[in-house]
Amino acid sequence: MDCNCFDPLLPADELLMKYQYISDFFIAIAYFSIPIELVYFVQKSAVFPYRWVLVQFGAFIVLCGATHLINLWTSTPHTRTVAMVMTIAKFSTAAVSCATAVMLVHIIPDLLSVKTRELFLKNKAAELDREMGLIRTQEETGRYVRMLTHEIRSTLDRHTILKTTLVELGRALQLEECALWMPTRTGVELQLSYTLHHQNPVGFTVPIQLPVINQVFSANRAVKISPNSPVARLRPARKYMPGEVVAVRVPLLHLSNFQTNDWPELSPKSYALMVLMLPSNSARQWHVHELELVDVVADQVAVALSHAAILEESMRARDLLMEQNVALDLARREAETAVRARNDFLGVMNHEMRTPMHAVIALSSLLQESELTPEQRLMVETILKSSNLLATLINDVLDLSRLEDGSLQLDVGTFNLHALFREVLNLIKPIAAVKKLFVTLSLSSDLPEVAIGDEKRLMQILLNVVGNAVKFSKEGSVSVSAVAAKSESLIDPRAPEFFPVQSENHFYLRVQVKDTGSGINPQDIPKLFCKFAQNQELATKNSGGTGLGLAICKRFVNLMEGHIWIESEGVGKGSTAIFIVKLGIPGRLNESKLPFMPGLPANHMQMTFQGLKVLVMDDNGFSRMVTKTLLVHLGCDVTTIGSGDECLRVLTREHKVVIMDVSITGMNCYDVAVSVHEKFGKRYERPLIVALTGNTDQVTKENCMRVGMDGVILKPVSIDKVRSVLSELLEHGTVL
Repeated sequence: MDCNCFDPLLPADELLMKYQYISDFFIAIAYFSIPIELVYFVQKSAVFPYRWVLVQFGAFIVLCGATHLINLWTSTPHTRTVAMVMTIAKFSTAAVSCATAVMLVHIIPDLLSVKTRELFLKNKAAELDREMGLIRTQEETGRYVRMLTHEIRSTLDRHTILKTTLVELGRALQLEECALWMPTRTGVELQLSYTLHHQNPVGFTVPIQLPVINQVFSANRAVKISPNSPVARLRPARKYMPGEVVAVRVPLLHLSNFQTNDWPELSPKSYALMVLMLPSNSARQWHVHELELVDVVADQVAVALSHAAILEESMRARDLLMEQNVALDLARREAETAVRARNDFLGVMNHEMRTPMHAVIALSSLLQESELTPEQRLMVETILKSSNLLATLINDVLDLSRLEDGSLQLDVGTFNLHALFREVLNLIKPIAAVKKLFVTLSLSSDLPEVAIGDEKRLMQILLNVVGNAVKFSKEGSVSVSAVAAKSESLIDPRAPEFFPVQSENHFYLRVQVKDTGSGINPQDIPKLFCKFAQNQELATKNSGGTGLGLAICKRFVNLMEGHIWIESEGVGKGSTAIFIVKLGIPGRLNESKLPFMPGLPANHMQMTFQGLKVLVMDDNGFSRMVTKTLLVHLGCDVTTIGSGDECLRVLTREHKVVIMDVSITGMNCYDVAVSVHEKFGKRYERPLIVALTGNTDQVTKENCMRVGMDGVILKPVSIDKVRSVLSELLEHGTVL
């Protein structure tokens, strides 16, 4: 039977309805929570552009949620199929809505952070754009600076540097005008020296004490100045709006500020002024990078000007140095010419003076050995003393000349040191005996008997020093002592340049000559070693001397790496002369090239050479006659000739000695000596050859020994000298 009532719901259908109720409830909650979250997002996001869309979307969701909420109270029974479909749909909507609401909770903070980073990146991008613009500006500035630096440093001419600077700055900065004001010589004004467009006449001046100039000079960077300031009035007077003007200082180098170490000094008060003007009637202003460019260019110009100034000064110094070098070279050549002329003159005068002196001394010595009255003997002795003094003067002048031009060299050899002191004493004693002076000699036990050095020069020093002691002592004694100096006794504070160095192969000889004579004023002691210097208070008419002895001694001592000085407490208190010389120590006693001859025995002084055949070769008849007279007086059989060719023609084995003058004309005497050696092949057949010369230089002696001569005799000679030479020749076969 049919009825109009609904079938009662099964338990399963009731369960589905409960699920729909639950789904509608959660859908409504989700729809209501989503707008709340959107409102929170809109409030926190300051950059979201479409807020009205979110408001509309929120309203739609709220209405949907309300619909589902109403379904909780308006639902009616449906068929099972419809109920199943609605249940699945609502359940799916509830799941999706809840998932969306939950996802928004987690997404909104991420969205907010994305917007924040976007804003940060936009700001960074804008900052990077500004930095890139600055970098591009700096690169452009650097390019201009490099270009300008290259231009101004490609020349060292200051005018080119300054003109190039103005042109390049005007081109780089698009300037209307650019000018350079330079300080005047007085330093109280600035003068318009260079302009870009020559709108103002160069030479216009302004006072350097203007406030605007002081302002620029006191700043270390470019300074904006008024377009109406005196240094900026470089454009024609027109009715326009002048552009901005900047000025910068340019340090200048003072050429007078060169120091002793040749490094220039920059004066902080010397500047040039550079003025730069932008175009008129424009709104353009100076940018920071442009001012930096001006500062850098000003510094580069200062450096370039400094280099140019240094170059100019160095070129002037070079020119001056070249002029001085030319003058010095001319003076050197003139001095060398003068030295050569002096040496030539002295050489000629030496020979020409020794030739007549040879005759005077030789004949006077012969006359002295004849029978004379006391008055005649006194006159002859006076002639001999005066002649010997003149000969000593000649020797001193020549020695001093060679010492000064450096041509004199020591003749180093092995000699008997003790015998040298005894010979000096034997030569001095006769003179001292006349004045009744007591002369003593003291040689230390450690003083080597044999030494290596210049025997002749050492004897000359001793004779000069001891001779002075005897000369200026009227009574009393003269003591001579010699020791091998120890290290502590070598140092003398008066001679800081004297640095003795001890070694196993050398020793220092210290000689002290003390007298009781007239003494010396201590203030006059340094003068004694000067040329032609004498103690005027003590020099007498009878003392003689030239004032060259000690000057020559000092130079000889210096050549021997020594030192000489004189001590005296004053006039009338005596004096002490001390000198130190460096001598060598021979390895063997027989190392001497030629043995030392301390002197001839007494019997030699009276011996004759009866029948000894001697050949004398001299082109000067007067000198030839004098030499022959001396030899004849000694008993020799003398043959005289005047040329080398004649000598070779006349010479025989019977001739035992040949005495030849070195200065003969015609055939060279050295060639004659060589020819004599060739003529007589065996040593015992050939005669002994002795050179007679007036030349005192070492070269002459070396040339004579080189060609095989057996000795050299220096004019003038006396009868005793000839006797001594012949004795040494016959006994030793050589003459020292």
